[in-house]
Amino acid sequence: MEAFLDACQAAVKDNEPKTLAAKMGLSHVSLLQRANPDNDAHHLTIEQLFGVMLHTGDHRPLQVLARELGFDLVARVPQQPVSLNQALLHLSSEMAEVTLEVCRALEDGRVCQIEKASIRREIEHTRQKLDLLEESVKVA
Repeated sequence: MEAFLDACQAAVKDNEPKTLAAKMGLSHVSLLQRANPDNDAHHLTIEQLFGVMLHTGDHRPLQVLARELGFDLVARVPQQPVSLNQALLHLSSEMAEVTLEVCRALEDGRVCQIEKASIRREIEHTRQKLDLLEESVKVA
């Protein structure tokens, strides 16, 4: 918890607290007090923490929170939409690759670590193509 609170304070202090506070509709003194982990009388609300990350682009608090809960935080790379036909074709191709990789791995009746890694890699490629399809649907 300490690392999370320290990350919240750093996100405020390292990003021009006066300017940030003005964007959030707070006084800079109030923002600094709320972000101070040693101040038991004031705490950042979820909305205020969201505002800090939104206005600064500083996601250290979220990264620390994810790490402390056992997750990895990975930023999504925005995909450039394509036609729905192209997006569907790409997705179908990647799904076929996953299927082939699983079938190859099962040929000998067991799946080794290298084969598991290869399957996971193909699954990730499929997720990317699914994201591409989703972005393409938005603009269709």
